Amino acid sequence: MKIFKTIILIVLTLLITACSEDEENTQIEENPVADLILVEQIEANNHTIELYSEQDNFYVGYNEISLRVKDNTADDYFSNVSITWMPIMHMTSMSHSCPKSDIETTQNETVSKGFMIFQMPGNSEEYWELTLNYEIEGVAYEASKIVEVVQKPDGMKNCISFVAADDSRYVLAWVAPKVPEVKVNDFIVALYKMENMITFSKVEDYTIMIDPRMPGMGNHSSPNNEHLTFDSASEMYAGKLSLTMSGYWKINMKLLDAENSVLKGEDVTDTNPESSLYLEIEF
Repeated sequence: MKIFKTIILIVLTLLITACSEDEENTQIEENPVADLILVEQIEANNHTIELYSEQDNFYVGYNEISLRVKDNTADDYFSNVSITWMPIMHMTSMSHSCPKSDIETTQNETVSKGFMIFQMPGNSEEYWELTLNYEIEGVAYEASKIVEVVQKPDGMKNCISFVAADDSRYVLAWVAPKVPEVKVNDFIVALYKMENMITFSKVEDYTIMIDPRMPGMGNHSSPNNEHLTFDSASEMYAGKLSLTMSGYWKINMKLLDAENSVLKGEDVTDTNPESSLYLEIEF
């Protein structure tokens, strides 16, 4: 009997140890979009396409979007989905698209990522429609939905569409810093040229000169700013923005082409307090 009890104790010990090791070896799957906000869902083809952002809505300006495609039957997400998108603004007299990136798969194969730059908000009569074309295991699908695009609550100009001296229309949008600080900030903007109502091309080899000013504080500027030049890695324009105090800032700009001809914007002087090309922040 004593031997029998000993055997039982040994077996129980081995079972408990094995269970403990299994629990330790079991990895809890992390949610790859846990830090993002679900801003839109599109239901089609027995799939749910989820669109996530750091922001709580689609806003005028630069929007970085993460996408996942869910199999509603299996209640699971597809991996390595090939996706393209086409945002269209339906106006009362015309329709047009906006600058947008390609959509690329991230390190987590169920998540894809890209960005769109909306030039204007929708309203009761004019609206944005987003169409997604995607392929799963060689089968092509399409889904579309009207999406809401609104102006940011602070009312700051973070995106501008303008016609330059070369008679071309451009779209310029603030990308970073996302949270400005009293320091010399890394400053990034996106610049696109409108080729037609649907197509926008990245602009390279230009220069964006900056002159940040505080209109409410005597229109003073700041030291150690660096003009923006094209960064081939990010395919955006990067420089340095010096903010010496919190408050409202107007980032006056001049756009120069590859030959250093001024396409848009003017110098800030005693008689000209602002450029016709500018972005705004308040923090």
